[in-house]
Amino acid sequence: MSDHHSFETIAIHAGNTADPLTGAVVPPIYQVSTYKQDGVGGLRGGYEYSRSANPTRTALEENLAALEGGSLGLAFASGLAAEDCLLRTLLSPGDHVVIPNDAYGGTFRLFAKVVSRWGVEFSVADTSDPAAVRAALTPKTRVIWVETPSNPLLGISDIQALAGVARAAGVRLVVDNTFASPYLQQPLALGADVVVHSTTKYMGGHSDVVGGALIVNDTALGEELAYHQNAMGAVAGPFDAWLVLRGIKTLAVRMDRHSENATRVAEMLTRHPRVTQVLYPGLPEHPGHEAAAKQMKAFGGMVSFRVEGGEEAAVEVCNRAKLFTLGESLGGVESLIEHPGRMTHASVVGSALEVPGDLVRLSVGIESGDDLLADLKQMLG
Repeated sequence: MSDHHSFETIAIHAGNTADPLTGAVVPPIYQVSTYKQDGVGGLRGGYEYSRSANPTRTALEENLAALEGGSLGLAFASGLAAEDCLLRTLLSPGDHVVIPNDAYGGTFRLFAKVVSRWGVEFSVADTSDPAAVRAALTPKTRVIWVETPSNPLLGISDIQALAGVARAAGVRLVVDNTFASPYLQQPLALGADVVVHSTTKYMGGHSDVVGGALIVNDTALGEELAYHQNAMGAVAGPFDAWLVLRGIKTLAVRMDRHSENATRVAEMLTRHPRVTQVLYPGLPEHPGHEAAAKQMKAFGGMVSFRVEGGEEAAVEVCNRAKLFTLGESLGGVESLIEHPGRMTHASVVGSALEVPGDLVRLSVGIESGDDLLADLKQMLG
């Protein structure tokens, strides 16, 4: 796939080579564990066992690399499986990582409850402030970890500025690009070393698959990650890979609609008397608006807001939803609502990443914008 093609064309065609046997325009689901070899060591097409490689997963991995402008993409069973593989590839006991003060609860749990048990330390910093990140570095730091936009407070970190901090310190910059998707933001082009995705979210786009991905430009790092992917084994299954590959084909048109609807939602919420704060990088008053406008094509489909009356009022707003579905996750065609403090971010309670109790998070879908606004108005009363 030529680098000169547009994103929409790459999303539909990269990795999606017509089946050589039948001409099928959609790659088959190779629901297979092992492959007949042409003599001992004679692998047909390089395939021997589907943990090591599977043609359907290969198609997805080629597509992921093309979308992010990387040299290698790797598909995993979940976003956290991708993160775990990355951390165990990059880090050794005694190493240190700088993580955001606003991040997905599962990522924090991985650092605080799993990785820390084998001697990896971490510090929390406001990654929207490059100086704060620089101050958090130690001689043992190996990785700066960033989410932008962040989950659930929609903070924005300047990827290019942080890439400069990372290069000066000789450390890796990892960017979780789940909220933006490669359609809106491409961190490798801005200097990141690794891009992380939960492909469960916008990449799959239909709330019917769980998956994760890593994309890199560094050949040597890519080989290390691929070795660990095979050695650890948390790979995407062929049907899951096929579902993500199918979802990606409509990523561009979906993200346009997500962003359009989220902008309308955010603007309405800023005018509502029961809403005390709206967190959306598309709003000019958002502190990260300028950085987001510089590095993103649009501002995405995630909106968070705080309501007067505290935690119980926020929970009641969630419980009154009719068109919005009360549920965890995000990035599907249907709109979701949740209370982060009691749901997706319960694992950060009592930590530096604890979220406000009056916070509500929306994953704004692609339904009629008018219908979404009407449901929000009745929720807020």
